[in-house]
Amino acid sequence: MAARLRTYLELVRFEHTLFALPFAYGGMLLAKPGWPGLPIFLWITVAMVGARTAAMALNRLIDWRIDARNPRTAQRHLPRGAVKPLEVITLSVVGILFLTLAAFNLNPLTAKLLPVAVFFLVGYSYTKRFTWLCHYWLGLTIGAASAGGWIAVTGSFEPATFALWAGVALWLAGFDILYATQDFQFDRENRIYSIPAKFGIAQALKIARFTHLGTWLFFVLTGILTGAGWVYFLGMLFVGAVLWYEHHLVQPDDLSKVDQAFFQANVVVSIGMLVIIALETWL
Repeated sequence: MAARLRTYLELVRFEHTLFALPFAYGGMLLAKPGWPGLPIFLWITVAMVGARTAAMALNRLIDWRIDARNPRTAQRHLPRGAVKPLEVITLSVVGILFLTLAAFNLNPLTAKLLPVAVFFLVGYSYTKRFTWLCHYWLGLTIGAASAGGWIAVTGSFEPATFALWAGVALWLAGFDILYATQDFQFDRENRIYSIPAKFGIAQALKIARFTHLGTWLFFVLTGILTGAGWVYFLGMLFVGAVLWYEHHLVQPDDLSKVDQAFFQANVVVSIGMLVIIALETWL
């Protein structure tokens, strides 16, 4: 059973929850400075784990045939037969049930927004079949974690909610564009839509840089709208430096460090933002 559980965790890349979960907690802390209570914290965690599990399981299932043709992804669990499609479907259903349970235990607005969240979670995997804006759909979907953390506490939207959501959405979209450069040739040959396939690697990297500039500006705007102090804005210098370093790692003629930029640098941004927000609210 332990080995099977490990297989499922590998299937959904559970460690990538580190990208979005800190922003859900960040939204929670910014919404109403101070500890919101253990029940809200736990239900936000359940919602995030459920949503992320469902989204990744569905993505693996929907993209199964594409992954099997791509040399980079051919050894994923479904293409190589390590898991069966019914197992992946069950995993996604369990994830959605966790998300549903959490939504109804938080407040009326989270419950009302549940169908919208599920629509975006399911829809992402299909967007690469018809639009190169798929990266921004992904960002909008996972970036909603920050808004979810906010409304879990307040039960309402405020201008700062949208600013934080936009910042996280652009951050995710930017690094997804970087990640997609690895499949540039395959995507073009198989009519898979992505910004690298549409515009070429050099132009895609420029678009990713401007996207992450937007990330930083929206994070700064979030601080302004919430009346943040010097700790937050000093932290923004750190976040800007990490984003700059991420793009320094990936060059049009050298994509060897895409994985380093994708995982290491982005985990630093995500956890760094949570630490900055926690310090700001504590002080």
